[in-house]
Amino acid sequence: MLEYTATTENASNKVTATATDPGATVVILNGETEVENGTAASWAEGENTLTITVSGGAPDTVYTVVVTREAAEENT
Repeated sequence: MLEYTATTENASNKVTATATDPGATVVILNGETEVENGTAASWAEGENTLTITVSGGAPDTVYTVVVTREAAEENT
């Protein structure tokens, strides 16, 4: 099972997935939204699920990363 977790305080962080095979294709989904490899993804507060699919071998490899964005502190 290829599952990972991360926690962030930021609304946006870079998502970079690097395939070791130069002929492989990497597709990153943040929920239903495709994220271009190496660019920033926006996170809603709470859990956000990234699905990273690496194609080019048999079979495809799918990684799941759950990124939890902590609630922003309120200024009072």
